[in-house]
Amino acid sequence: MKKTYRNIVKRALDFLAAFIGLVLISPIFITLIIILSILNKGKPFFYQKRTGKNGKIFTIIKLKTMTDKTDENGELLPALQRVTKTGNICRKYSLDEIPQLLNILKGDMSLVGPRPLLPQYLKLYNEKQNRRHEVMPGITGWAQINGRNTISWEEKFEHDVYYVDNQSFVLDLRILWLTFYKVIKKSDINSSETVDMPAFTGTKNS
Repeated sequence: MKKTYRNIVKRALDFLAAFIGLVLISPIFITLIIILSILNKGKPFFYQKRTGKNGKIFTIIKLKTMTDKTDENGELLPALQRVTKTGNICRKYSLDEIPQLLNILKGDMSLVGPRPLLPQYLKLYNEKQNRRHEVMPGITGWAQINGRNTISWEEKFEHDVYYVDNQSFVLDLRILWLTFYKVIKKSDINSSETVDMPAFTGTKNS
């Protein structure tokens, strides 16, 4: 039953939910694209390589919430200094995640699963942490409703592996509901892996 849900039912539900979601929020999505195109010189989207199921690399799509401002040496300024006011609003209500519905339609992601992280982290995971790639990555996940950027990388990975071992329709519904609740409450809603969170450098004694 678990394999049937993971490999067949979950994918069908993800596709249906992503398609309906895009249709319903298209007015908001289009408005944000126009505003961010103006603010970011015709670049409303942010693209980045991330690691998906079984370590497969794919390109994640998000709304661009940061400028490309650089210092005197041509290096990008710290992320927190580049977040725009509009971008901050998008992050506050997780609106920057909307384009990832396209990733779901493409089959790169799921609504619920471990957040897809940077490819360079692959060589840093220990055996247990690497199990997070046994399932499709998600827009939200067990780690996201249990602290997000307020917990350590190690704690995040523990939550990810818990999800892998306990993935079910009921757990997915619980995660989706708690995600919605936290967004409305504006509690731990910044899910960015590049803002407010140091880079993962490996786990000591792993």
